[in-house]
Amino acid sequence: MSSSPIASVLFVCVHNAGRSQMAAGFLTHLAGDRIEVRSAGSIPGDQVNPAAVEAMKEVGVDISDQKPKILTTEAVQASDYVITMGCGDACPIFPGKKYLDWALEDPAGKGVDSVRPIRDEIKTRIEALIAEIDAKQEA
Repeated sequence: MSSSPIASVLFVCVHNAGRSQMAAGFLTHLAGDRIEVRSAGSIPGDQVNPAAVEAMKEVGVDISDQKPKILTTEAVQASDYVITMGCGDACPIFPGKKYLDWALEDPAGKGVDSVRPIRDEIKTRIEALIAEIDAKQEA
């Protein structure tokens, strides 16, 4: 990496198996190493949701090698942005962080046809997030 990332983002959902993994995959894919990306769950699942993996593969983003991870205080402290997706009160709050809560349908137990609209909504939000981070750097 030629320079340090301009920002770090942590995506958090309950199982770290669907929404947060798709969001992390899109941000990594679209921003490259410009933005440091983390994802975690308050109660991580055993594996990434296969329907989420398939839906992301359809748009050229491979998240098949990802594993759900436990949310740690250190991950929150190390992030500039903390984006929650239904983790409720399990997310620790630290001053100086930008917290966003994205109300997104949970893809757990859904087939790929039901996951596609969730995936597309996440991509739209990721594109807006990248634009916001870039605008802050230019300011």
